[in-house]
Amino acid sequence: MLTVTNETSHQLFELLSPEQRQFFDQNGFIHIKQFVNRSTVQQFIAEIQRVESIWLAEKVDKINGTPIKFGQDENGNRIVQRFAFTSLFSPILRDFLDDPRLLALTQLLAPYEGRISPEEKDGLVVNHYVRTPESNFSRMGWHTDSPRDLFLGQRIRPMLNVGLHLDDCPQTNGGLRVLPGTHKQNTLLTLFRKRQFVDHRPDPREVGFDIEAGDLTIHNGSLWHRVEQSPFTGAASRRRVMYIPIITGDYKPKNASSKTPFYHRFAKRIQD
Repeated sequence: MLTVTNETSHQLFELLSPEQRQFFDQNGFIHIKQFVNRSTVQQFIAEIQRVESIWLAEKVDKINGTPIKFGQDENGNRIVQRFAFTSLFSPILRDFLDDPRLLALTQLLAPYEGRISPEEKDGLVVNHYVRTPESNFSRMGWHTDSPRDLFLGQRIRPMLNVGLHLDDCPQTNGGLRVLPGTHKQNTLLTLFRKRQFVDHRPDPREVGFDIEAGDLTIHNGSLWHRVEQSPFTGAASRRRVMYIPIITGDYKPKNASSKTPFYHRFAKRIQD
């Protein structure tokens, strides 16, 4: 597995090397170490907690038609488990989405023209996984990101799923698993290779990651992937990830009047 470090130069992210592009094209994913430093990670966490405190106080349950998911932390406190459109409420996170290193990743979608759009899909999503006896959002079954286009009445559009990890998460603590090369499959297998979101079983071909806070993982939206549950409970199980969707297709921003997409109601029914 190719793991890219941030030790070479800033140019690494301005133009990915032929080796990195070839690896991504063949396997559908890439892992970039130390994309941001730990000080920046702590700044992002503090900003996410600030937004969370406002949403909890104001009893916000939906942003631009997207439901907010809630749960409890290891101390029994109510928390936001899945944020949506987070950068719209934070100048710091909004500025991060303008990072030229992120914008350079659009080349992985060539020949399609990719963009980072905080107003489309679910915007900047933040997931907060923590396993407690009451938790209902500590893992996610095998899926691709393609079916939601079909639920919206659109054909499948190429996209990237880019995750900035805010906690250390070795493979032994669960986390992201991918099936290399499955982004090249036909549409039938993209939709039905596994039972979307329902199948949690490990696959002998899957690849996991030894994540450190500040790492970036990138995978093609048509790649089969899942989130493995942590074997631990409480603080030791915590995983926080910011997801930056890099998308293609027509510009379709959302607003406060936007309807809740069907796939969110479907996901709620099958949630663990």
